[in-house]
This record gives sequence, structure tokens and C-alpha cells, in this order.
Amino acid sequence: MIDLYTDEFFMSEALKQAQIGFEEGEVPVGAVIVCKDRIIAKAYNQTEKLTDATAHAEMIALTSASNYLGAKYLPECKLYVTLEPCTMCAGALFWSQIGELHFAAKDPTRGYCRVHPSLLHPKTVVKQGTLAEESGEILRLFFKKLRN
Repeated sequence: MIDLYTDEFFMSEALKQAQIGFEEGEVPVGAVIVCKDRIIAKAYNQTEKLTDATAHAEMIALTSASNYLGAKYLPECKLYVTLEPCTMCAGALFWSQIGELHFAAKDPTRGYCRVHPSLLHPKTVVKQGTLAEESGEILRLFFKKLRN
């Protein structure tokens, strides 16, 4: 059992979003944004559904959180996402001044960590690896299914 208000709990909620994406035929990446131990935004990739290349889980979650709080800056918020953000999403995280970024699986091909200096806001705290195996597995299953 996962305790409430832990990184594992919030990342498991992001994994639930990734599962929704998987079931809808989207690349299974899920995200939640937390403010003061409360989930204020949930999202999954919707690039196929919305025919929008920018409809990544992080982008949708940022918009939802900003609308919820009525603010464009999110320094009190934490983003939990199942895959390392791409450079586009890292740029959006910079502009939102997100307080913390937690990502599960690394993305050595498209992830923002390939770019130096970092694309994130200098005050953003980064934590990685929480539920990385589970997040990587859903991606492996998705791409295996696509190949078959």
C-alpha cells in the first residue's frame, strides 16, 4: 500500500493517467500537478485525440493547473510525470516556474536532460526515478503492441 502525500503516491496517480492514454492508443505518459499536497491537475498525452503535436501530458496539466489557480506561475507546485519531459515541455516548465519536477523514466532520445545548460528554471528542484520501472514498462508494452 502506498501512503498518501508521498512521491510514490503522486507518481502512481500519474501512472493511472498514463494507463488511460495507453487504453486510448496514445503514447502512455501521465502527469499530475500537486499544490499543498492536493492534486490540482491530471493529464495524459492526447496528441492523437486532439490532432495536436503539442498535447503532451505536461502541457495539458500546466494549462489545467494555471486555470485552477488563476496564475501563470506555479512555484508552489510539483509536477509528477511518468517520463522525462521533452525540450518543449521543459521550456513550458521554465516559463511556469514550476517549483518541483518529479519524473519517473528517463528519455535518452528526446528528454530535456540531453541539453546543457538545463532548460528548467534555476529554482526548480528536480527528482527522478520514482516508479521508473513501472513507467518504463507501460511504455515498453505500448511500443511492443505498436510493432505487432
